[in-house]
Amino acid sequence: MKYKFIGILIALTMFATGCGKSGKSKDGLTIGVAFETLQTEYWVAGFDAIRTDLEKRGYTMLQAISNGDPNRQLDQVKNFITRKVDGIILVPKDAKSCLPIIKAANEANIPIVLFNRPADKSDAHSVAVVADNFTLTRETVSYLIDQAKKTGNKLQAAILIGDLGDINAVKRRDGFDAAIQGHEDLIDVVARIPTEWNQEKAQAGVVNALQANPDIGFIFTSSDFLLPSIVSALKSAGKYHKIGEPGHVLLGGFDGDATAWKMLKDGYLDATGVQDVYFEAAQSVQAILDLRAGKTVPDLILDPGFVIHQGNLDEKSKQMWGAQMAAKK
Repeated sequence: MKYKFIGILIALTMFATGCGKSGKSKDGLTIGVAFETLQTEYWVAGFDAIRTDLEKRGYTMLQAISNGDPNRQLDQVKNFITRKVDGIILVPKDAKSCLPIIKAANEANIPIVLFNRPADKSDAHSVAVVADNFTLTRETVSYLIDQAKKTGNKLQAAILIGDLGDINAVKRRDGFDAAIQGHEDLIDVVARIPTEWNQEKAQAGVVNALQANPDIGFIFTSSDFLLPSIVSALKSAGKYHKIGEPGHVLLGGFDGDATAWKMLKDGYLDATGVQDVYFEAAQSVQAILDLRAGKTVPDLILDPGFVIHQGNLDEKSKQMWGAQMAAKK
C-alpha cells in the first residue's frame, strides 16, 4: 500500500533516532508530535495538517513515529520531555498503552493532547480531539437506510468492525447498531465481520459473508481504509455495480479518504462519514496553547464531521480531506 510505504520511509529516514525536526522558530514554541503510525491516508493527512498549522504559527515541530510500538513511543515522548518541548500532540496505539506517556508529560508539567484517539479514564490528564464517531456513524448509516427504503425490499446487511481495542471502532460499531435499531423490518444484519484494521482479514471476511449470504445488499465499513478489500470481494462475487444499476450493493464508510472520494465520484459508494482532519488539527494545536495559557479546556473536543453522499458531493468536496489528497495526486 502506497501510504504504508510512505510511513515506513519516513520512519527510516527522518526518525532513525526516534525524533525528527520540522520548521524553524527562534521565539515561538516547540511542539512534539508523536504518531503511532502513518500507514493509512488519514494519519498522513492528519500529520500534514498539524505540521502545516504549526508552521503557519511559526512554531517548531519535533516529530516521531513509533510504528505500532507503545514502548518506543514512550521513549520518544521522554525524548521530547528531555528537549523541553512546550506541548505534545499524540496519536497512541490504543487507549491503555498511552497512559504512562500521559503521566510522564503530566509529571513534566507539559500539556498533552491526543489526536483522534482518546485515552481510558484515569488520574492522568490529557485533552482528546476526536471525531464524534457514534453520531457520525449513526448519521451515515441512517442515510443508507433511507436509500434502502427506496428499493422497496428488505436487505441483508454486513458491517466490517474495526479493532475493538480502539475506542473509535467501538463507537462506530455502536453508531451502526443505533441506526439499525427500529429498522429490523428493512435491514437484516447477517454478518458482523471482525477486521482488526487488517486488509487481508477484511477481504476474507467479506468473501466468506457473501458466500454464506449471496443476497447481501448493504455493507458498512468502519473505515474507508478497508474499501479496497470490499471492492475486491464484491467484484469476485459479481456484485460490484454502480448506484442505480441492478444489483447495486448499498455501500457506506467512515473517514473520508481518497479512495472513498473516487468511489463517490465514480458512482459506486453511496455515502461516507467524513472526519474533519483540518478541524481536528487546528483544535489540537489550539488546545495546547490554551492549556499553556491556563485556560479551561474540556477533556474531550468533538469533531462533528459530516456525511458526504451523492446529493451533496459538489457542496462538501472542498471540506473532504480525501478529495484534497486526491487533487494533490
